[in-house]
Amino acid sequence: MQQRWGLPIVAWPSRLRPSFWDGIALPLVIGLIMLIAWASQQMSVPFQPGQSLEISLDPMELPAYALRTVLRMVAALGASLVFSLGYAAIAAKSKRAEKLLIPILDILQSVPILGFLSITVTGFIALFPGSLLGYECAAIFAIFTSQAWNMTFSLYQSFIAVPHDLREASRMLHLSPWQSFWRLEVPFALPQLTWNMMMSVSGGWFFVVASEAISVNNNQVLLPGIGSYISVAIDHRDLWAVGYAIIAMLVLILIYDQLLFRPLLAWGQRFKFEELGEEEIETPWFLMMIQRARFFHLMGLGVEASARWVSRASSRLPRPTRRPQAAPRHRALADGIWSGFLVLLALGALVEIADFVRAEVGWSEVLHVVLLGLLTLVRVVVLIALAALVWVPIGIWIGLRPRVARRVQPIIQFLAAFPANLFFPVVVSAIVVYHLNPEIWLSPLMILGTQWYILFNVIAGTMALPTDYQLVAGNLGVRNILWWRRLALPGIFPAFVTGAVTASGGSWNAAIVAEVAKWGDTTLQATGIGSYIAAMTEAGDFPRIALGVTVLALYVLLVNRLLWRRLYNLAEERLRLD
Repeated sequence: MQQRWGLPIVAWPSRLRPSFWDGIALPLVIGLIMLIAWASQQMSVPFQPGQSLEISLDPMELPAYALRTVLRMVAALGASLVFSLGYAAIAAKSKRAEKLLIPILDILQSVPILGFLSITVTGFIALFPGSLLGYECAAIFAIFTSQAWNMTFSLYQSFIAVPHDLREASRMLHLSPWQSFWRLEVPFALPQLTWNMMMSVSGGWFFVVASEAISVNNNQVLLPGIGSYISVAIDHRDLWAVGYAIIAMLVLILIYDQLLFRPLLAWGQRFKFEELGEEEIETPWFLMMIQRARFFHLMGLGVEASARWVSRASSRLPRPTRRPQAAPRHRALADGIWSGFLVLLALGALVEIADFVRAEVGWSEVLHVVLLGLLTLVRVVVLIALAALVWVPIGIWIGLRPRVARRVQPIIQFLAAFPANLFFPVVVSAIVVYHLNPEIWLSPLMILGTQWYILFNVIAGTMALPTDYQLVAGNLGVRNILWWRRLALPGIFPAFVTGAVTASGGSWNAAIVAEVAKWGDTTLQATGIGSYIAAMTEAGDFPRIALGVTVLALYVLLVNRLLWRRLYNLAEERLRLD
């Protein structure tokens, strides 16, 4: 130890010395904390029902609005991730729970955002009386409903697709269920989950206009944000303001692509179920900063120590003794009793709904809404089929080229994040000028934001294809149609089903936005259950809102049970045979 001016000089360990990357990381972290603190303070200001929040179309206000919207979406994304991990794990590990949880997820996916807002907003306001925070929580919950279901379906499909040899290896290593979950199942699901998280955030952008408009007792509150800015711009027919909103969304998408999703994609490559090729390894600057900054290194050491302590603690817990497996006949009987109970529960719910409908709206209204749902069903089926024909080949081509996938990723995110409302000026003007039929030409707005679920999942499924399979196919001379039939389409089939399920449910949800298009004083409407729910929501007719949402949910549930569930089972059976 040396001394200078009587003071001892202690050499810092190398792992504690600040580096160049700390000089970049520290201002970013401090700035981020300050922005979050400011936005959080703005979200909890005093507010009384009946007050109005003025939304200015001044572009100088857009940065503050953008920060408020991004904070809502980040909070919703965190809640969606926690919900998805727990829900998907239970559904994948228990066949009996799966029979209940997956149909519930189908129904939740089909319930429109306006339906969630109509039901939950009063409860959130009651939790925080006299504060804007209740309205903010309602908006965050609405965005959560646009993100969570897709992520949950992705995790569920990945959990049931974990190869049996890996599960057997975890048993041979005597990993506890907790350790197996975090060391095997979650890492295996991470690459596809990352792509679906990107798609979920883009889906949140698609519904941001609806989520930031809170209606209570026929009084609408527009929360400060990009969605409210777009809504006011459309009402005022201000094309310049719409252009400013598009530029702001582009900047935000590029920022969170650089700071969140690009590092996640690069980091998630280490969990891919095969050895990586050299061309697939590309470290983004933000991930490099996190890896090299001493600040994040010390934080990582603390997190790793905590994780090791939790892992050791879980391994010391007494494990439940394995019960001898019941005879197949007894298991079949128990499964039959459980299935019968679920059927009775569903029938009881339908009886209650039928009594409510009979007392409030009448059976003629029910028949009318069922026919409206049938028209929307035809639109959804046609649009999903067309989207699959277009995006499956393109997604496979992109997925086979990781560098291309990384370059087009922000472009796809930007296109997927476009709210349908931003296209209303073009669509409404074209329909009016060329005397087009709104019943046909408003329909593409339904698939505008949801078609990307198919593309994202196909890209993720293609990138997850083991390179060994591709090399074997090349060595055997498998080409052209045979290559598509034997390798490409079977390989991406589980991922495609996940994307198609979420795209189908999202299209039903988007019908509320797409079947009614407004541009200033001009309103165009297509006949369907989406326009019905939108009209009843605007009128504040809760019984008819409940009727429309219930019929829509039943349609989605029937389609999922009769089509998508069978395709899921087919994908699971193929994976089990592999």
